[in-house]
Amino acid sequence: MLMTVAGLGVLIIISGFFSSAETGMMATNRYRLQHEAQAGNKKSRQVLSLLQRPDRLLGVILIGNTFANILASTLATIIAIDLYGETSAFIASVILTFLVLIFSEVAPKTVAALYPEKTAALVSFPLRCLLRISYPIVWIINTIANALLRLIGIRVKGTQLASLSTEELRTIVHTSAEDIPSQDRSMLLGVFDLKQITVEEIMVPRGGIIGIDLNDNLHSIVKQLHQIQHTRIPVFQGNIDHTCGLLHVRDILPQINQTNFNKKQIKKYLRQIHFVPENADLKQQLLRFQKIKNRMALVVDEYGKVKGLVTLDNILEEIVGAFTTDILDNTQDIIRQKDGSYVIDGSATLRDINKELHTSFTAGDVKTLNGLVIEHLGSIPKAGLLFELDGHKIEILQVKHNRVKLIRLTIQT
Repeated sequence: MLMTVAGLGVLIIISGFFSSAETGMMATNRYRLQHEAQAGNKKSRQVLSLLQRPDRLLGVILIGNTFANILASTLATIIAIDLYGETSAFIASVILTFLVLIFSEVAPKTVAALYPEKTAALVSFPLRCLLRISYPIVWIINTIANALLRLIGIRVKGTQLASLSTEELRTIVHTSAEDIPSQDRSMLLGVFDLKQITVEEIMVPRGGIIGIDLNDNLHSIVKQLHQIQHTRIPVFQGNIDHTCGLLHVRDILPQINQTNFNKKQIKKYLRQIHFVPENADLKQQLLRFQKIKNRMALVVDEYGKVKGLVTLDNILEEIVGAFTTDILDNTQDIIRQKDGSYVIDGSATLRDINKELHTSFTAGDVKTLNGLVIEHLGSIPKAGLLFELDGHKIEILQVKHNRVKLIRLTIQT
């Protein structure tokens, strides 16, 4: 009798082993396993090899689990009859069901669900051995089961890692806050966003482009070249729509102080400048910069009119965050004040403001704060005007040349 009771206990433990093995193997992170396997982890390789054919894996697990449960039921019935007679068989079944649920199903499966990788690593070797021993039985059962599945249009093949979409990868990065530093996480999300952002959203607006106008007198041009802080500037005649090319300032600096320096020498050093449509996404433009071996391009609308300028630095800022660019001056567009408000340049883009201040300003095709204010008011405001926009207080500080130059923004929480 004692041996029978011990045998029943062993069978419950065996059933628990197969239950935890099923949950652990099915719940394990296959991408993590693949990474560890490539790094030389033998246990991870074993687990991956078993997961290649889930039908065989489940076959050996369910055979073992079913065998253990049926044999345990038989032993429980024998024990009950020996102790209390034949009428106690039903009671023995109820008690065994309760024991199996707790010790062979719920408890081991819960542990396996909490620690799937560790569980899979522990059970992989025993399962491989059992699969080899019971392979003929597993093969017969799988053949019959797979034939039935084919009748309803399901074909069982070796499994491979499913490819992840961009949105799925984005979710993984978002939910990996503890494992990935915030700066790295921000950079990864910035890469994912490149295809959703157009060059128009990040470009330097037409009014902010700094360049050389060949229609200016030579003295003004030389003075500008001496004072300019940028290494690459567009050269045009009259306005930016009549662009002649791109000038690397370092190419012309040695010639500036020569007595025979003239505008023809500037034209001599001009390089080709490229044009991109305003609706091109940043991923396209990044690849285009790589292909043409250039870092700057003019952004044009559907009519070929220049709307702005985009550089490689502008795109990189979307990934790594803001840093001093080669096009804008070094002053900040958004400056925090002691009272908690912000003084903002009217040419600042809504995208930059929303990203920096966590606001949600939107206005259709309008991209800058100046455009948003004018569209909201329906006219060009005067300095000193106070109003609310999207629940935040706006004060017009400076208006110049029919443009809102500076505003004060007080964010209402």
